Amino acid sequence: MSQRQYEAFDEQDKPSSDIIRDCVHCGFCLSACPTYLETGNELDSPRGRIYLMNSALHGEIPMDGSLVKHLDMCLGCLACEPACPSGVRYGSLIAAGRSQIERRYERSSFEKIYRSTIFSVFPYPRRLKLMLPFIYIYQKIGLRSLIQSSGIINRVSKKLASMEEMLPEVESPIFPAELPEVIPAKGKRRYRVALLTGCVQSVFFSRTNDATARVLAENGCEVLVPQNQSCCGALSVHSGRLSEGRDFAKLTINTFENLDVDAIVVNSAGCGSAMKEYREILKDDPLYSDRAEDLSEKTKDIMEFLAEIGLSAEPKELSLKVTYQDACHLGHAQRIKEQPRQVLKEIPGLELIEMPEADLCCGSAGIYNLVEPEMSQSLLERKINNLRQNEVDYLVAGNPGCLLQIQKGIKNHKLNIKTAHPVELLDWSYRGAIG
Repeated sequence: MSQRQYEAFDEQDKPSSDIIRDCVHCGFCLSACPTYLETGNELDSPRGRIYLMNSALHGEIPMDGSLVKHLDMCLGCLACEPACPSGVRYGSLIAAGRSQIERRYERSSFEKIYRSTIFSVFPYPRRLKLMLPFIYIYQKIGLRSLIQSSGIINRVSKKLASMEEMLPEVESPIFPAELPEVIPAKGKRRYRVALLTGCVQSVFFSRTNDATARVLAENGCEVLVPQNQSCCGALSVHSGRLSEGRDFAKLTINTFENLDVDAIVVNSAGCGSAMKEYREILKDDPLYSDRAEDLSEKTKDIMEFLAEIGLSAEPKELSLKVTYQDACHLGHAQRIKEQPRQVLKEIPGLELIEMPEADLCCGSAGIYNLVEPEMSQSLLERKINNLRQNEVDYLVAGNPGCLLQIQKGIKNHKLNIKTAHPVELLDWSYRGAIG
């Protein structure tokens, strides 16, 4: 019998054998990988998953439960990439491996419906807006407290329970006013930028978008806010739904490419990471490859951009103790670690206290906390244990998923700590008011 017994992978978005060969199995990735730190299982490490993908690539293992289990267990946090001395582009491999699973593996009926529901709602701001009144009523009439205390959802499905727990607190059933299409710079214009408003960000974290626009304007930036923006594709790309992610990427390119701007500013780590990946996921598209390269080049995280241009407006005193959580797709994928801390340190009176394992994943990871609730909860507990080691007023992070996840842990442990995006603190400083 020939060595090649199985056809686990097909040719569409196949994991690159060249990238796989870059891995020398040195093991430097092990201490950086959150799932390996939790399980101690070699197959839950980057090099273990690369071994599995290589075996599948050569027809040595089938597309079965074991391969799927260990690739599904990956957070996609990319902590392994900066730790790797060989420069293995693991993110490309896991995205391709997951795309094979999404297209070729037959999940259970519940899993298919559950995942389909997630991707039918979360990437669409208009659909999320329609949910606001229902979530508001559900929370305000006490139904949420009743259902949570009864434990009934947990008995039905831990995944559904995790989804319910992740619902953000909705303060009003009415969606707040959208940002105007053009926000003028204060004083002399230094730069002209476009702002990505995001899906979850625009609906549940509109205050972060408002703060971002105000801070940019305060620092001499004219801000363009394209109306009717689509999802950037981050959730799809990072979950292996590459075809869907490419479609979203093309819509985003169509929206932003003709704007005469110095940068496209993003305040969500996952979105910024995905947009910087457009050059990779659309490299073989003759109509979009060059355009994707241009957009990726212009994409800047808000804290990255502020650190680059320097603050022209002087922050006022803000007496707060703050700790910073490195969102994975900011710290690891985009390698943006010092810039947010640098900007925060420019706020007078603010004390920045480093948290142990600040760059270890909190367990949010896109939709990971919805599809792998047990591992997600383990990582959240680890994060909360690190958070409570210092007395702080706020934990700040540059990604809405991280904030929702950590808010859940803070609430469950009854800690007197609030959460915010770092740009919000700068906005409070300029306005002279917290919140």
